[in-house]
Amino acid sequence: MKGSPLLLLTIILLSSCHTARYIFPTDLHVKDSPVPPAPDYSKDIYWASLPAKTNPAGDTPDTLKNNQVTAEADVFFVYPTTFTGKPQNQYQWNADVNDERINNKTDKSTIRYQASIFNGSCRVYAPRYRQAHLYAFYTNDKNDKYQSLGIAYSDVKVAFEYYLQHYNKGRPIIIAGHSQGTIYAYRLLRDFFDGKELSKQLVAAYLVGMPVPRDSFKLLQPCAHPQDVDCYCTWNTFAFNYYPTYYLSGLNHAVCTNPLTWTLDTTYVPRDKNPGGVLKNFNKILPALCDAQVHNGLLWVSQPHFFGSRLFHWKIYHIVDYNLFYMSVRENVAERVHFYLEPRN
Repeated sequence: MKGSPLLLLTIILLSSCHTARYIFPTDLHVKDSPVPPAPDYSKDIYWASLPAKTNPAGDTPDTLKNNQVTAEADVFFVYPTTFTGKPQNQYQWNADVNDERINNKTDKSTIRYQASIFNGSCRVYAPRYRQAHLYAFYTNDKNDKYQSLGIAYSDVKVAFEYYLQHYNKGRPIIIAGHSQGTIYAYRLLRDFFDGKELSKQLVAAYLVGMPVPRDSFKLLQPCAHPQDVDCYCTWNTFAFNYYPTYYLSGLNHAVCTNPLTWTLDTTYVPRDKNPGGVLKNFNKILPALCDAQVHNGLLWVSQPHFFGSRLFHWKIYHIVDYNLFYMSVRENVAERVHFYLEPRN
């Protein structure tokens, strides 16, 4: 974990685009804090999403359908940080997977708005894990950072191993994450896929909301076309002409995919090419929600087009990295799964 370029960039990015709601006592360290019990992934309650379990990953807006019953591929989705407020129990640094308040927040946000994208073509697996508190990305104590994130990744790794042993059965796999979840999705790719036998089952990875340097992997490459497989896509969304204060700390070296064309080039793509996104009202797909252009490691977008959007003046679109391109991602997942399976059918 130490020295990981993605982790260092993650700390910079999260520290810059979130407002911490709770500041830890300065003398509270991970080594002195109780660690919540590890989840038992043989029990369904420790999965935010399983294909046979009723959960928001099975929700669909408008007339879309949840096709998990017939899906020929799987997605292993790692959700972002939802442990942001003052801890309600003795577990300060890492979330208790039995905390119903955090679980409910997770399910009604990222599982519904992000994980559900994949239910058109994949069975959705999303483990609950002892995620690091948001403050782990603010503290100056590197030991606390690494230990807290290490606990979280240990769960994600165990969950993925359980998934492989009990659920996968040789099926094609998509790895996906957002924000903190992308740290661990990235590590899964390095530990299980990059230059390894399991890469033969990798359809693609969606490493969203974190800067991924081009030299992150030994063999795994960025997807360059919509039908590419055994590759990864990644983007970080900002307003046009905006460079965050932390740009030179890593985003300037990041790979960036345009999620409207699924290429790496810098061609401007107007919003009428966007098949639609979702906002808080999840029941409706909003076509032509925004445009997109890759620019020096950033994904630039104009102000999204929806009723009341003139009241919003965001520069950093981190929390809606997936939402703005909901239909484009959903369609691309279907396309990649199709091209992966075609020579095997």
